[in-house]
Amino acid sequence: MRLKDKVAIITGAGRGIGQATALKFAREGAKVMVCDINQDWIDETVKLCKAAGGDAIGQVADVRDMKSLEAMVKSTVDKWGRVDCLVNNAGIVADAQLKNMTEEQFDRVIDINLKGVYNCTKAVVNKMLEQQSGVILNASSIVGLYGNFGQTNYAAAKFGVIGMAKTWARELGRKGIRSNAVCPGFISTPIISSVPEKVIHALEDRVPMGRLGKPEEIANTFAFLASDEASYINGAVIEVNGGLTI
Repeated sequence: MRLKDKVAIITGAGRGIGQATALKFAREGAKVMVCDINQDWIDETVKLCKAAGGDAIGQVADVRDMKSLEAMVKSTVDKWGRVDCLVNNAGIVADAQLKNMTEEQFDRVIDINLKGVYNCTKAVVNKMLEQQSGVILNASSIVGLYGNFGQTNYAAAKFGVIGMAKTWARELGRKGIRSNAVCPGFISTPIISSVPEKVIHALEDRVPMGRLGKPEEIANTFAFLASDEASYINGAVIEVNGGLTI
């Protein structure tokens, strides 16, 4: 088990990629703090982690609210004594073309997808510095590398979390803390459940592998980067997209 006894906090872990990551980490021996805004989702993920033989607890926390994040980190440390990995996965979309995008749409995506990553990392960094070890993993997107029609807010946020990961790699590397970003392509998650079937087929046609990615395929990447096998990977931006951007 490549993550045996490591303690991980995963945001947005109630569904989709976050839930798949929590399960993967639990199966690899990690102790998992399941963080989300919905208690029912949290309870389901914790149940699945335990059924897989892992150790997990959960707590409601809003990445926009430092007090709730500090309380969640405290619960993690009180339970297990340390924080070895933070997966900044929580995120939303609120798409519109620039001419139609509202200030509320822009601000909400930036607050959750960008400032939320800052807030979560700020909440754990002192513990990692005290330990002289840790891994910070930011969920970006191929949109954070290449942009996308109708996603000014999302692209700005996902570009931003790459910049944060690289900056933290420089600042914290000598303190034993690694920081990397993962850029998924089109992944089959609840976030695309409202997308028409013909649009899904069009997306699949753009991918050389001919299909959307699975949440587990992103989770596998996070697990590798969190492990000691990735001990010299720092400041990296890894695309997991089936060859979409070739």
